[in-house]
Amino acid sequence: MLRAAAVVRKPAVKADRVVDAVTLDHEGRHRRRVALTGEKGTEFLLDLEKASVLNDGDALKLEDGSLVLVKAAPQKLIEIRAGNPKRLMRLAWHIGNRHTPAEIGEDAIWIEDDHVLVEMVRGLGAEVAAVERPFQPERGAYEGGHAHAHHAHDHGHGHEHGHAQGESCGCGHDHSHEHAHDHAHEHGYSHSQDEAHAHQHSHGEGCGCGHDHHHEHAHHGHKHSHG
Repeated sequence: MLRAAAVVRKPAVKADRVVDAVTLDHEGRHRRRVALTGEKGTEFLLDLEKASVLNDGDALKLEDGSLVLVKAAPQKLIEIRAGNPKRLMRLAWHIGNRHTPAEIGEDAIWIEDDHVLVEMVRGLGAEVAAVERPFQPERGAYEGGHAHAHHAHDHGHGHEHGHAQGESCGCGHDHSHEHAHDHAHEHGYSHSQDEAHAHQHSHGEGCGCGHDHHHEHAHHGHKHSHG
């Protein structure tokens, strides 16, 4: 069986290299490893390094260099419309707050059928209808950011890695404090691990004392260096 280990995005797909096509719904287009059969009978194993979202018009590259085109299959969806753009944006915010996949158009939003969400948007004044169409929801906003963080880590740049996992990364760690602690060690400052740990927990962002602890920590390290 042939193996497909690479994805070719739509702008780079060359029509003369396409030998077959597969039609997949949204779930089927988000896989890492699965056996597939094309519309013309081509059997192959999708074997990606990690699960990737395949969009309508992308292609899977086989071992012999030929391509299998990916088509988005029509599926049952809920179409949500509103009386004006502001109301539609408000609906999009509420749907996003429920962390459900959604495709956003100029004058409509499409989601998979979910009676709880349907009742919610109806209560907000939306017009709701059942439709059948290909589903291409928005991709996660942080997909590219995670890739960048791993790239920086692989190259051993601690400073870049700190920025990739900054205050907005969502992991809940105080990366600026960790980076300052690493920086202090590189310059010969002599904080012990226990002292740094106690300092972090007794004077965190939520301690309420109103002090600038990052500056205070750096100054404390400077005193140890020249002590």
